[in-house]
Parts: sequence; C-alpha cells; structure tokens
Amino acid sequence: MSGTYTFLGPEGTFTEAALLQVPGAAAAHRIPAANVSGALELIRNGTAEAAMVPIENSVEGGVSATLDAIATGDPLQILREELVPIRFVLVARPGLALADIEAVSTHTHAWAQCRRWSEANIPQAAYLPGSSTAAAAVGLLDDNCPYDAAICSPLVAEQRGLHVLAEDIGDISDAVTRFILVSRPNRLPEPTGSDKTTLVVPLPEDRPGALMEILEQFGTRGVNLSRIESRPTGQFLGDYFFSFDVDGHLAEQRVADAVRGLHRISPDTRFLGSYPAPTAAPPRCPGTIRTKHSVRRMNGSSGCCSLPETPLSFRWHHLLSKLIEVGAEQY
Repeated sequence: MSGTYTFLGPEGTFTEAALLQVPGAAAAHRIPAANVSGALELIRNGTAEAAMVPIENSVEGGVSATLDAIATGDPLQILREELVPIRFVLVARPGLALADIEAVSTHTHAWAQCRRWSEANIPQAAYLPGSSTAAAAVGLLDDNCPYDAAICSPLVAEQRGLHVLAEDIGDISDAVTRFILVSRPNRLPEPTGSDKTTLVVPLPEDRPGALMEILEQFGTRGVNLSRIESRPTGQFLGDYFFSFDVDGHLAEQRVADAVRGLHRISPDTRFLGSYPAPTAAPPRCPGTIRTKHSVRRMNGSSGCCSLPETPLSFRWHHLLSKLIEVGAEQY
C-alpha cells in the first residue's frame, strides 16, 4: 500500500514505530492524529488510506478507545497487525530530581505499565492522563505545562532532546503492544495459513445462555478464540457487545460457517477483516489452507483443502453477504 497514512500522534509514539514496520510507510506521507477517533475519522472521510492504532497490550489488555471506535460508525477493515516491544523512560524539566516531581503525565496504558515503579520512586507525584506518551513528553516543552515529568518512549525523548531521569521503568520488561492497520472496506488479503479474523458481536438479548450461544458458534466448529472482550454499548447500563479475535481466515469453511451462525443469532455482527497473524506460517502444500489447530477439506473431510474457487478479489462485505445468503461451501 502507498499513499497517506495516519497514526496516533504526535511523532515519536509507539504507534508511529508500529506504522514504520509496514513496508513503504517510512517513505509515505504520514499524518499524526490527536486521538484514535481522529485517526479513524481521517480514514472514513478519505483524507488518509490507512490508520495505525493500538488495540491490545500484554499488560493492560484491550485499548477501549480503539475497540469502541471500530465497533461503531462506518465500517472499517483491519489489513494487518504489528507487535512492538514497549520500553519506557521518565523525562522531566532540566534540573529536576525524582524527589522534585509533583505531577507526571502519560497515556493511561503507559501509566498502568509503570505504576509500581512510580509508586516506589515518585510516590509524591500526581498522575495527569495524556492522549499519548509522545504528547505528554512534548508538553514539557511548553512553559505553561501543568506537569513537570512524563513517561514516554526512548525515541521521543531522543528526538526532542528531553532530559531523561530514569530508563527502563516498565514494571514488566517484556511488555508488548499490538497495533492494527485499518482502512475502509477493501479486498481481503489472501489466506496465509496463519491468519486472524476480528469480529464485533452485540449481545442480541440479555438472557441466560445468550453468551453461550455465541461461543458455541466457534466451539462446535473447532474455531479457536485468541481474544474476547466485552464493552458497554453506551445505550444503557448492562448493554454490551463482544469483540473477538479468532484463529483462521474467512475463506476457511469453519470460520465462514461460524460467521454465518453469528449473523443468524446476532444480525448486527460486524466483520472487521481477516489478516495475517504476526507469526511465521507453518509449512503448507501449494494451494492449501492450514491453521494451527486443524486442516480440513472444504467438504469437511481431513487432509489438505483447496482454496475457494472464487478469488478474494472483491470487497469483503460482498463476500460476507454471499456467505450468509447462499452458504459458505460455495465460497
């Protein structure tokens, strides 16, 4: 993909680091956005072709701003994901020591990952939430900044020439954040044999067994869930939708059948795309689809399975509607 990208800014965020892992992104025009909703709006209004936003952290879990923003509004599609190891430094105004810090700012997920270190080393400091780690760090350059320290990436500290008081302050040294590249609905990537599919499923009604009925669509077909999270819809207390990542591609019959089943019991189910998982694909014979858990023919028997005869060269929502109408076995 070439053209214009947007990302959760400003420059120097972990999100930009994730975007720079995408082939061609370093040479493309990049627009930093103030927040996740702003980045996705640039996609929806056509200003940018794709947006990189955080969706999950190994310490703090799902990024609620992203989960909510992709679950509503005009449909979007996840094209790929990137994983970024996370390291944090504490930056402050020149001349300050740890004992002098009265207030510190950073993104809420960064604060959660550095909370124990902060409580042990700057217990007197109040926490002020920031829109991003980089935005909090850049704020220190403003003479009227309401805080005197920030937690950010080493990259933005170096880029901005900020005074580093402490390095590697994360509570968990091998923390990783997962980012997704999002666009308007487009062609599905071809199956790789190691893929992931993301879905948003509203709870159709609040009754005993409603969630179990949703989960059975995956379990009875041998589709593994790699992530499940609930989020309030905001309509009223107790009204939730569920965000799922499942192993496999929509081109696989078992995944397609599960999606069809979900649409039958929850018609507002939203398909957010099938895309390569960030791991090496297992060996596979030419023209076959393999998953980590099973390899099946399109007719359900064991062994290698041919790719669907219909190429994935049309818009994914058209494919999905056909799956629902006439059955996954034809696609």
